Amino acid sequence: MARSAHHGMVAPMAKSPVPKKKPAAKRISPAERERVEILFRRFESLDLHPKTELNYSNPYELVTAVALSAQATDVQVNKATGPLFQVADSAEKMLALGEEGLIKYIASIGLFRTKAKNVIAAAHILMNKHGGQVPLNRADLEALPGVGRKTASVVLNELDIEPAIAVDTHVFRVSHRLKLSKGKTPDAVEQDLMRIVPGPYQTRAHHWLILHGRYVCVARKPKCEVCKISDLCPSRELFLGA
Repeated sequence: MARSAHHGMVAPMAKSPVPKKKPAAKRISPAERERVEILFRRFESLDLHPKTELNYSNPYELVTAVALSAQATDVQVNKATGPLFQVADSAEKMLALGEEGLIKYIASIGLFRTKAKNVIAAAHILMNKHGGQVPLNRADLEALPGVGRKTASVVLNELDIEPAIAVDTHVFRVSHRLKLSKGKTPDAVEQDLMRIVPGPYQTRAHHWLILHGRYVCVARKPKCEVCKISDLCPSRELFLGA
């Protein structure tokens, strides 16, 4: 150790900074891993190929429908896009329709003016940068106006391009009730699900969870008495006694 020039005191050695470690991922017990495996195997037995309830016939219609569905129901969107896609099922035709023309079709959907601006702006980018085709990779999808991480995840997942679990209000609720996640944000829940859901089920987990939340594990009073996975649900007793 080096001696200080003052009073013969011993100067402490300078400490080298300790690199910060990322928090370790929570370990999953074998019993919990087995429960999750059985849970998703059960989902698969009930619905082998779950799909979005949004109507579409090509990738452009899909990305447009998903973008329009923010803060709106699939039923509302389908009512609007049925007539819309008959006249504008591509970026080129959407540009020809124009913003005001588009608004006439989607005025029944929430935030329709902002969504119309985004859809037309996205159509410009698709025509100018991608030859009118929807780029089926996350970076280019998320660069489109009105297409965030969640919309990109839905599109990539629906088209079996990339395992992704988009977390909406239904997925968030069901994941917590099934104790698949304690995450406080959609991103945190997504990370937990991608870690805990077995690989073979990751491209379908989003749809299973969202449909389960929409029709069975509903917000106010979940239908535990008819639920096909209630025996695997840690929250079951909370609601059966309510």
